[in-house]
Amino acid sequence: MQARLLLEDGTLFTGKAFGAEGESTGEVVFNTGITGYQEVLSDPSYCGQIVTMTYPLIGNYGITRDDFEAIRPFVHGFVVRQHEEVPSNWRAQYTVDSLLKEYGIIGISEIDTRMLTRILRHHGTMRGLLTTSNRSVADLQEQLGGMSLMRDQVCRVSTKSVFHVPGSKERVVVVDFGSKSGIVRDLSKRGCDVVVVPQNTTAEQIRRIAPDGIMLSNGPGDPKDVPHAAKMIAELLGEFPIFGICLGHQLLALACGADTEKMKFGHRGGNHPVKDLSTNRCYITSQNHGYTVKEDSIEGTGLQVTHINNNDGTIEGLKHTKHAAFSVQYHPEAAPGPFDSSYLFDDFIESIREFKRSNPVPPQQAKLYAAAKASGIVQGKGEPEYAKK
Repeated sequence: MQARLLLEDGTLFTGKAFGAEGESTGEVVFNTGITGYQEVLSDPSYCGQIVTMTYPLIGNYGITRDDFEAIRPFVHGFVVRQHEEVPSNWRAQYTVDSLLKEYGIIGISEIDTRMLTRILRHHGTMRGLLTTSNRSVADLQEQLGGMSLMRDQVCRVSTKSVFHVPGSKERVVVVDFGSKSGIVRDLSKRGCDVVVVPQNTTAEQIRRIAPDGIMLSNGPGDPKDVPHAAKMIAELLGEFPIFGICLGHQLLALACGADTEKMKFGHRGGNHPVKDLSTNRCYITSQNHGYTVKEDSIEGTGLQVTHINNNDGTIEGLKHTKHAAFSVQYHPEAAPGPFDSSYLFDDFIESIREFKRSNPVPPQQAKLYAAAKASGIVQGKGEPEYAKK
């Protein structure tokens, strides 16, 4: 079956369909990863996007249940040069084609993905329409012209209820803006008691969970589309240690008074070089984002730049000079990508322990007694009112 991809600038690609039939619209982006297509397909940060893989052969090692980063794929379309229909790998349980069919996602192959990537790099990411129908190009252009990009992706991909992943050490609340499973895995690996909460959880609701630290997860779209999250972070800043990843990094910046902007074509792939300014060491990182923190907005926010991108100089890491809060634009949990930056989870755990040492909490019994005394229940030496009757 034939499939077509139409870009908003009028460029039309005609290729071979795989996956589901129908039509889909979204922002057309590209990912430079050589492996990890399953993790890309299941990364909630791609919600609302038609993803182009620059590596030419996709599907050769199939799909396995163990490599999902979310319960289901969220991409709006999948574009590849060559789709391998028969995977050759002992872990493969089914194919990319069957996965896309199951979740109603359209795939297109046998097009010039190098040409498509060069267009996106030159002109920037743009709206696109992917179809297996026989409608005229004029009809497709008219539909695409009236299309607007999604603004509610975070609401779509975030968990709708609180869930608990028990552990014996520090309790960490993960605010799920579209979190990859790898974040929870890395925290659990370190013994953390993880509580995952929805994206619209308030500061007071988080306080009731009594966390030792707060993790702001990755997620899709423009950080300015979730202003309630920046408000929540601003309320909790200084109260608990905070670690932000990707969208969480941008939201921490907004909460501190900095600003963000859309990039021309973003960073997506597992081979992005990032420089740690404190050591001058370069790390190869996994990334997936289309927005960045504006460097000229940092002054006066209490934030300090800790990492930069070696390719374009954009901000890749921040820390607060007064509060126990830091963030990175890339993915230290990888999945897919290199694990060079997984040490950041250890840094987060250490920041929690240091915060506890510097801010000792009075015993719970003392807090209960103080509250009872303030309310008048306890008089004198602690004798309850009812004992006098």
